Amino acid sequence: MRHFHGPTSHEGAAGEHGHPHPAEHGAAEGHVHRAVSRRRLIFSMILTGAMMVVELVGGILSGSLSLVSDAGHMFTHFFALGVSYFAIRIAAMPASPEKSFGLYRAEILAALLNGVFLAAVTVYIAYESVLRLLAPVAIAGPEMLVVAALGLVVNLVSAGLLWGAGREDLNVRSAFVHMLGDTLSSVGVVAGAVVIMATGFVAIDPLLSVLIAAVIGVWSYRLLAQSVRILMEVTPPGVNLEDLGRALGGADPIVRRLHDLHVWEITSGMLAMTAIVTVAPEVTAADSTRLLGRLRRVAHEQFGIGHAIIQVEAEEAGEKGANDAGMVTHPKEE
Repeated sequence: MRHFHGPTSHEGAAGEHGHPHPAEHGAAEGHVHRAVSRRRLIFSMILTGAMMVVELVGGILSGSLSLVSDAGHMFTHFFALGVSYFAIRIAAMPASPEKSFGLYRAEILAALLNGVFLAAVTVYIAYESVLRLLAPVAIAGPEMLVVAALGLVVNLVSAGLLWGAGREDLNVRSAFVHMLGDTLSSVGVVAGAVVIMATGFVAIDPLLSVLIAAVIGVWSYRLLAQSVRILMEVTPPGVNLEDLGRALGGADPIVRRLHDLHVWEITSGMLAMTAIVTVAPEVTAADSTRLLGRLRRVAHEQFGIGHAIIQVEAEEAGEKGANDAGMVTHPKEE
């Protein structure tokens, strides 16, 4: 028989005394969180798409190249929101024998794609800014100010919608960074329009654009670094492997040795781990089952790990009582 499972369950889904495994609660919360994220992304896409059309039409009618450019900028964010939305839809697809963890990594791939896209936007904005500094163009201040102010309101609303979900979900956070970047861009356009109307200093527009590009570049780097860290299955930053090993090793006196401990992130906030626990030969199967429940609760409650795969082995003669990290758990008495 072939078994497969997503991060929502695994062998022994019920722990000690028949209580549901912590992963079930985490998965249920994750589904609710993703449903909320989908709704917020859809609303943000509608606002962004409508504002993109307004800026494009306003730019064409007023002859403002900056508004047309900002409409193109908003299209990149509309695209980013769409990528994040469809990534959540794909990640919600059920697991299968071929994809036993489901498609949760689609969210991280979307964040990576958005990070690369942000980096490209940063380079393009910087390039265009240099060109405008070398060859300034006339800008229609009043029209630019009205449309840019409207765009700023839309961007603030969209960024506010994504703020709560973006704190927990790297994929949504990537869309939030796009919207925040566009918000800063709108602030720059509004400020630039005011300065141009008051002083005629058109160079303020590209100078502000360079500053915005630098900020977006920093966010892009962070998104890329976080995405690559998860894809490379690096130990999550909030988990200290030695502390985890000590907590698991000290969870029950029947634990003699803990080794092959690995922790990684399947997607944002969804942690998984594997470990092998050695117990005394006289430990019964019932004791081992209770131990598994205890270890899983420690991993979940103290370290936020919802998917723990733990193998129990009987200690062989001559084995030492130290785990791979060199921490003594409960060595067998001589």
